[in-house]
Amino acid sequence: MRVVIAGAHGKIAMRLTRTLVARGDTVTGLIRNPDHADDVAATGAEPVLCDLEQATVPEIAAAAAGADAAVFAAGAGPGSGAARKLTMDRDGAIKLLEATAGRYVIVSSIGAESPPDDDDVFSVYLRAKAEADAAVAASGRDWTIIRPGALTDDPPTGRLRIETTPHRGQVPRDDVASVIAAVLVDPRATDKILYVNAGSQAWEEALDLALA
Repeated sequence: MRVVIAGAHGKIAMRLTRTLVARGDTVTGLIRNPDHADDVAATGAEPVLCDLEQATVPEIAAAAAGADAAVFAAGAGPGSGAARKLTMDRDGAIKLLEATAGRYVIVSSIGAESPPDDDDVFSVYLRAKAEADAAVAASGRDWTIIRPGALTDDPPTGRLRIETTPHRGQVPRDDVASVIAAVLVDPRATDKILYVNAGSQAWEEALDLALA
């Protein structure tokens, strides 16, 4: 499978790339900072310069040409203002959706199911995620939305709680990457919203139960 990953220099994306490459997939990693190219190449991906905020849909389509699946793992990041939550977390995800075909997996967030309506930056972020998720769900594509809780850089535990209903918690980024890699090739995950946090079950078992 050829997978294009937006936000390829991000912590989840780099972990995901290593997993995909190890199982034989080909990865195109979209980055906006050319200084990140060597890091992304070291994971086994082909880095391609493409700033989703600035690029047009045809330009993104050219950067992602040949992909069988797309993963949106990009984001404006901590410290960014409300405006960039909209132009990156919402509009960037939608442009990637419009520019690609096939499987589409988006990394969203717990809270996007009922975002606040105030002007706090985090509230704007959750609304941006909610609007991007809504566009994905209405696209007619083969999609999965992943909504993790608070992300950590802790070592992976391999033990998760995965459900189709909201629940809060924390989860290592490595474990989220494992789930994304799995749902990319699991047809049971089509049209599913999955909430992912640390838990007591082996992640494969937790995913099987969520997709049953």
